[in-house]
Amino acid sequence: MPISGRKVPPRAIEKEQATVASTISGREVELPAMWNRMFEPRVLTEHSPDGFAKLAELPGAESLEWCYGCGKCIPVCPVDLVGEYGPRKLHRKVQTGVDLLTDPDLWMCTSCGNCLRVCPKEVDMIQIMPAAREAALADGNVPGELQDVFEKTFRYGNALGENPRRRAQWTRDAGVPVRILSKEPGPVDVLFYVEDYWSYHPRGQEAARAFARVAHALGIDWAILGPEEKTLGDSQRLAGEKGLFDALVEDVTATLAKYDFARIATPDPHGFNALVKEYPKRGHTFDALHYTQLLSPLVDKITWAKELPYKVTFHDPCYLGRHNGEYDAPRKLINAIPGIELREMGRCRENGYCCGGGGGGMWLDGFTRDHTSERLSERRVREAAETGADTLVVCCPYEVSRFEDAAKSTGNGHLKVRDIIELIDEAMDHAG
Repeated sequence: MPISGRKVPPRAIEKEQATVASTISGREVELPAMWNRMFEPRVLTEHSPDGFAKLAELPGAESLEWCYGCGKCIPVCPVDLVGEYGPRKLHRKVQTGVDLLTDPDLWMCTSCGNCLRVCPKEVDMIQIMPAAREAALADGNVPGELQDVFEKTFRYGNALGENPRRRAQWTRDAGVPVRILSKEPGPVDVLFYVEDYWSYHPRGQEAARAFARVAHALGIDWAILGPEEKTLGDSQRLAGEKGLFDALVEDVTATLAKYDFARIATPDPHGFNALVKEYPKRGHTFDALHYTQLLSPLVDKITWAKELPYKVTFHDPCYLGRHNGEYDAPRKLINAIPGIELREMGRCRENGYCCGGGGGGMWLDGFTRDHTSERLSERRVREAAETGADTLVVCCPYEVSRFEDAAKSTGNGHLKVRDIIELIDEAMDHAG
């Protein structure tokens, strides 16, 4: 009440026990003193802003502090389904003193983007994680598996550490001619950027050969770089090696500048993302397509030779779907194949589940094993098997080997893993 013109707080007389009668019902309620103290204002003195200040100094990492704890990110985070993760949980850890730059959680995020899709505050892990990882790398804090990939990429231009001269070796068994621009220069409509796993991995090479046969049958004017090709480097960038990525951009664009092509297509959603979003930031713009986008407008020109009696389910790659909005081109190709029955998983399209390979996760299975109950690829294979499908269809080079291993480790060996292009190749008439 006012005293001498000044407001002063009332003097509270606290009783250990008090009885209050309701003015509506007349019922009496006993209120202990501890109940009354619940409404006193409290000062949060146990938290320090130092962790957020450290992140705020890193361009792109400042948005973690924007989290206000709504928790919408947790149910959609693929890592949380097999562990304890999500932006809200990371925010809480930093708030209570955890140094994200030295914590294992820094390397668990696959940059799938599902949290950003639902976050009302736009806490952006796609920016936070690369920035924080770059700072950790500068301090020498990097998992050994990832450091090995960085070194191989720097030395050989690919994550597998393979000889660049073997880049085009897969073409020998394709059964159709494959033009290599360094040997047959001249204008070309489609420069096909094969990327690492279709160039070198045995299962990836099978898909690459299938693409060659399909493209030849459709009369596409296309060619590859062969030994001159280096990885586009998007996964390395997301894993924190921005310097390596910038060096790759210089090398790749210098090579591309030597040739005359109208469009550039790739089977790798991560490489596609780099061409669409990252290379233009550095002044290099291309008419870039994922191979499903290249082929889907041509589907009516395909002559089919047989029906495939498969029940299939399709896994949306994070970097083709959620990051770049392409959900229809792969499905158009799948549904065009005679005999195919497509059964969608519960988590599909915008809410598709991550295979675990994004953001450097492709090379961190050994590291993440100690922090999760199972690999993300194993969880996804279980979801695929639950549809009753006999084939899990993909269109990302990372996924065939990941899901084939997961099918074996989860006891779902009956589930075949095929790239869309392999199914098209199997069903079409190459002589037509």
